[in-house]
Amino acid sequence: MREGSAGGRPATAVTVTPKDTPVVFEWVGQTESSHMVEIRARVAGFLDKRVYEEGSLVKAGQVLFRIDQRDFQAALQQAKGELAQQEARWATAKANLARVKPLAEQNAVSKKDLDDATGQEQATAASVLAAQGKVREAELNLSYTVVITSPVTGLSSQAKKQDGTYISATDSLLTYVAKMNPMWVTFSLSENQYLSSMEEIKKGALRFPRGEKFIVELVLADGSIDLQQGHLIFADPSFSKETGMFLIKATMENPKGILKPGQFVRVRLKGASRPNAIVVPRRAVFEGAKGQFVWCIYKQGRAEVRHVTVGDWIGDDIFITKGLAANDRVIVDGVMMLAQDAPVKVVDKLKTAAGTPPPATAGEEAKTAAPARK
Repeated sequence: MREGSAGGRPATAVTVTPKDTPVVFEWVGQTESSHMVEIRARVAGFLDKRVYEEGSLVKAGQVLFRIDQRDFQAALQQAKGELAQQEARWATAKANLARVKPLAEQNAVSKKDLDDATGQEQATAASVLAAQGKVREAELNLSYTVVITSPVTGLSSQAKKQDGTYISATDSLLTYVAKMNPMWVTFSLSENQYLSSMEEIKKGALRFPRGEKFIVELVLADGSIDLQQGHLIFADPSFSKETGMFLIKATMENPKGILKPGQFVRVRLKGASRPNAIVVPRRAVFEGAKGQFVWCIYKQGRAEVRHVTVGDWIGDDIFITKGLAANDRVIVDGVMMLAQDAPVKVVDKLKTAAGTPPPATAGEEAKTAAPARK
């Protein structure tokens, strides 16, 4: 029966038109700070006071904790006293050497006396250097009683120690500071996914952006899309022996602090495309005993089943990797009562009910949408 005759069942169809189609790869990833700093005490002592608000944004160089300074002040005073003693001994030794040298030139004293005076002056000079080192060490220890952040501005975490706690060298962690901008996002690619992509590229069915410069987009837990876009900065040179996964890291600008360390997000990589791809609406593809199939219209205006191999989803559409060719006409709506070789009447969109979106008519291309992975 001729296509469009009154006896055919009404249906809408699209005409297959191969074209380069963007594709988006999607994985589950997790955010992490681009610079996570451990704030540790450099000296042992009693924690005197926490001087920052937990969870607040702290500036680079801001004081976070103070350790009781009294013991360290006493140690510094003792070191300065020892330095004064050594400087006095050195002054005496220098004066003695100054007296002995002229006498040694006149052979008024023995060479041994000159050697002893010289050795005493050098020994006391070395003692002064050692005492100066002890003073410097005591000054540093005293300065370390004021624990400050590393040179980053970031979000502070909960204090690990409370006021009055004794801080030892083996238990010195006080808190963390996490840099919030930029943020890193890590995700993993399986070996099968990697090999599949390489095979598709080899066959010409997939094309990466030039220089593999993908655009990174994040979808948050509530389904909203982060307005900032990022880029890849790291790919592990080898697969993990434990998981068989390939670690990839991206950097994302985070000026408003929307992203927090530890969030689970959906990572989308944009920039790849499938050359001359065939795409049809997902609702046109059905599952049967022999796999996926679509209903097509051949020249006599009759329906036929066409078995296909499907690929990734792209919004409301789906890639067809095998089974369809250019100019094939795929039935989208009105397939419930079709049978093999049944006549089909293609409905003109102008004849649809008022107030409802018109269905696609024969000859229209399958629409494309923002691609997403299954």
